[in-house]
Amino acid sequence: MRVLTVGEQPLCIEDVVSVARGECQVALPESSSWRELIQKGADFLDQLLEEEGVIYGVTTGYGDSCLVEVPLHQVNELPLHLSRFHGCGLGENLDVITARAVVVTRLCSLARGYSGVSIALLERLVWLLNENVIPVIPSEGSVGASGDLTPLSYIAGTLVGERDVYVDGRIVQVAEVYAAKGMQPLTLRPKEGLALMNGTAVMTAIACLNYKKAEQIALASTLITALNVLALEGNPSHFDEVLFAQKPHPGQQQIAKQLRDWLGSEVQTAHQSPRLQDRYSLRCAPHIIGVFEDSKIWLRQFIENELNSSNDNPLIDPVGMRVLHGGHFYGGHIAQAMDSLKIMIANIADLLDRQIAQLVDHKMNHGLPRNLTGATAERLPLNHGFKAVQIGVSAWTAEALKNTLAASIFSRSTECHNQDKVSMGTIAARDASRVITLTQQVVAALCCASVQAIHLKGLTAQLSPTLQAFMQWTLQSFAFVEEDRPLQTELQQIVDRLDQLELFNQPEFMG
Repeated sequence: MRVLTVGEQPLCIEDVVSVARGECQVALPESSSWRELIQKGADFLDQLLEEEGVIYGVTTGYGDSCLVEVPLHQVNELPLHLSRFHGCGLGENLDVITARAVVVTRLCSLARGYSGVSIALLERLVWLLNENVIPVIPSEGSVGASGDLTPLSYIAGTLVGERDVYVDGRIVQVAEVYAAKGMQPLTLRPKEGLALMNGTAVMTAIACLNYKKAEQIALASTLITALNVLALEGNPSHFDEVLFAQKPHPGQQQIAKQLRDWLGSEVQTAHQSPRLQDRYSLRCAPHIIGVFEDSKIWLRQFIENELNSSNDNPLIDPVGMRVLHGGHFYGGHIAQAMDSLKIMIANIADLLDRQIAQLVDHKMNHGLPRNLTGATAERLPLNHGFKAVQIGVSAWTAEALKNTLAASIFSRSTECHNQDKVSMGTIAARDASRVITLTQQVVAALCCASVQAIHLKGLTAQLSPTLQAFMQWTLQSFAFVEEDRPLQTELQQIVDRLDQLELFNQPEFMG
């Protein structure tokens, strides 16, 4: 198994996703220079304490309580209290993959060396990941400034032996795990509780996962669109290279090129199609999917810059020997990225919703059976094919669109007006996750409907190799509908496979 070293080199979105999915293990750098940097930060904090310096969150209370002095004999208890009083998260728990992403994201920030934590703390985070002992983290309770305090308290609580963890598919108390392995809970040093909790790791981890799933949705929707152009006897010249050269959005041009390649013709003339101009949900597919494709550059930049930042407060400068008070816990960039991403992806759901509406409607589907039923003439009065699936797609799309309201504009003043302007980045990321799940459901339905339509038109043999491979990918979980049957299980299987990023493992789809 590949080993990812966290600490000296920046991580990318794919690194976080790989660790989250258990595809690689994690290690800390072996270099003496990195270890010296980490140790200098911890030693500097010790020096300040010996000199009775005032350090926010170390010798003071937190937030609005920063004017409350903590006596030196109580300093070591303060991190434990921080983790405990933030243990008020509610809502559904993050799943194991997302929780793993959170742990490695926090590790990435702390291992930069500007948070004043010990190597022992970093090693325990690595141990959690490699042993797959993963904190159970409630999803709700963060406003995204002073960081993800409440959800990240569940990592701190795990380290000190006081919370639940996922182990081997079960939820158990971490104290039981430590006892079984003959290990002691970690005793947090001054500031280590704050360093663990005061950052953007939850929203950033979710953003990494959302980004990759959004890429998968864009790929699948382009493949589906190609099938539907054929099934609906559409006009492939809408994706002409010269046409798209006149509107120079590179991502949009890339989607048009994929459609040209997968439809098997570089340029086709309009008279080969019964329609001079197709409806927008076919003709404008590159323009709709292309918005995300073109936004990937800045989305990745926002997410990866946040991932590779020291988003703690205060920062401990181990080189200049200074304590730097600031606001790097603020998740505004992730909030903006996720608020934008959910709009882009919901628009793709809406695009596919319009495509299935064409497929099932005999008034506009160019000779396909009503509702894409595959029933014989004798059985036709009984069968309704994809009628309910189309209704489901409409419901999932409507809910996705409803969830696109920007979370970042709903800042709330909290914590005695100390946190009086907050990012709402974690809520934005969670909203985006929900939109992505709903859109995956739409994509799953369209995979089945478009494959059914191609089958009914007898076009399978005429497909390009890529589209034939996509049909076979779908048919691993779906069988053609002749007599009506429940499709829930088949649809969910495709949703799960999309969530596992399966299409990225198929080189024929990545052209």
